[in-house]
Amino acid sequence: MALTFDDGPDPVFTPRLLDVLKKHRTKATFFMVGKAAERHPDIVREVAVAGHTIGNHSWDHPSFPMITGRERREQIQACEKAIAPYGVKLFRPPYGDQSLRSRLEASWLGYQVIMYSVTAVDWLDHDADWMKSRIMNRIANGSIILFHDSLFQYRESRYANREPMLDALDMLLEELGERYTFVTIPELMRQGRPQMAYWVKTTDINILNERSGPYGGPPRYAKVQ
Repeated sequence: MALTFDDGPDPVFTPRLLDVLKKHRTKATFFMVGKAAERHPDIVREVAVAGHTIGNHSWDHPSFPMITGRERREQIQACEKAIAPYGVKLFRPPYGDQSLRSRLEASWLGYQVIMYSVTAVDWLDHDADWMKSRIMNRIANGSIILFHDSLFQYRESRYANREPMLDALDMLLEELGERYTFVTIPELMRQGRPQMAYWVKTTDINILNERSGPYGGPPRYAKVQ
């Protein structure tokens, strides 16, 4: 399985996340927001030196179906510059939002779009036990799991706290460490065949609420089998 972390780097929580991953001898993939990466180049470098993969999560996290093609390309290219020289050609659209056109544009820029099959819903008020149980009930061989080491956007300040996520991850790796191997996305793709599925989704930013959270409804893609 692959652990992935979106929206970072964060000066407080990303270093602590690296400690948890090191404790469990686990590698992960970080989809970084360019604007945050530009502010914290030392953390970008620390993630890379620790052996994790760094992917592109846009410059400042807009919903890609809601901006122009030119803006989408500029978003990806600006993030690419911010995470250089450590970034690889993997892209995860903000909010998991994608249209056919935005998918093709990422491909034209040389990027492979990587979504997810399991999410901890860690952008709301769920505690560590709830998140761990949710993931345990949904994982399978080849799963791509979504966490957030930061929230680039949130409705209320309390959602920015990544402490429950860190606790959930620690418990998850403690329980699953002998049953599963957690690898980076490139390694996962080498181990099996990517499962492709139709994924067109747009989050209406104007009607987001605490119930749905900033990432809208459930995804329809992503694992390796």
